[in-house]
Amino acid sequence: MKKILKLTLVLAMVFCSADAFAQKLASVNTQEIFAVMPETKEMQTQLDAFGKELQEQLEAIQVEFNNRLAEFEKNQATMNPTVKQMKQSELSGLQERYGQFQQIAQQDFAKKQQELAAPIQQKLDAAIEKVAKAAGYAAVFDAMAFVYSDAAQVVNINAAVKKELGITDAPAQ
Repeated sequence: MKKILKLTLVLAMVFCSADAFAQKLASVNTQEIFAVMPETKEMQTQLDAFGKELQEQLEAIQVEFNNRLAEFEKNQATMNPTVKQMKQSELSGLQERYGQFQQIAQQDFAKKQQELAAPIQQKLDAAIEKVAKAAGYAAVFDAMAFVYSDAAQVVNINAAVKKELGITDAPAQ
């Protein structure tokens, strides 16, 4: 969101300046390029493995809960009230721990995703900057942030950035 706000402000400043028409502007679709970078596939493999590990842990807690619940339901008729209340409390605690673990797992997954994506995004940003400086562009905007752009005045540099990153025109997966 901050990037979009910054891009909008920069775009407004560029269009408001007296010599805006003398500026060379470019756009790039960072999402499209990020998706086809080889590092993204490795990131996804690592995220899949991490997610599977978290899912297995969640399932183990769920199995433990289900086993204890089945045992409780089977024996509750013969339990004295104190033991019954204690077992219900244990089950409630297990269910609460499952919910807490689920929330923590989601947070850990998001953190891992950000951690793995950061260096890929930095590499992409560096390639965009290199291409822009080499071609003399005054500003490069993310194509996803545009509501409208005139293709005659704003050059799309996706191909140049992909070339800089060593990406051939393979379809996004």
